[in-house]
Amino acid sequence: MRVVVQRVSSGKVTVGSETAGEINRGYVLLVGVTHDDTEEDVKYTADKIANLRLFEDDDGKMNISVKDIGGEILSISQFTLYGDSRKGRRPNFMDAGKPEHAENIYEMFNQRLESEHGLHVETGRFGEMMDVSLTNDGPVTLIVEGKPS
Repeated sequence: MRVVVQRVSSGKVTVGSETAGEINRGYVLLVGVTHDDTEEDVKYTADKIANLRLFEDDDGKMNISVKDIGGEILSISQFTLYGDSRKGRRPNFMDAGKPEHAENIYEMFNQRLESEHGLHVETGRFGEMMDVSLTNDGPVTLIVEGKPS
């Protein structure tokens, strides 16, 4: 798994003219799944993100997690995170997980954030064209890779 974590003061995803998900303070997550991602990758990645300390404490140090602030998650499936643009001008997406596998892993990931960490999770729609808007807070943006070492 590969997840881009963006600390936001708000985020919204629309499909056509319909709002699919909307949050206030928390994270917008762009979630990419590859072929060999497993439940172990889901656990590692969700647990890492839920406990990352990316919000400031009273001393201005990033010392507080999204759980600690009662923040929300807007999770967007994003197969293009596995695009390879090293050759040519058009990226290939051979490393992106097949839709059936990717959707299952993505759903497990969102479920774990909710059930294990008590986070409110809004989502886009898997496999759909979406418009994502956000107000990046900081900006603070991080990439989390889901292969535990």
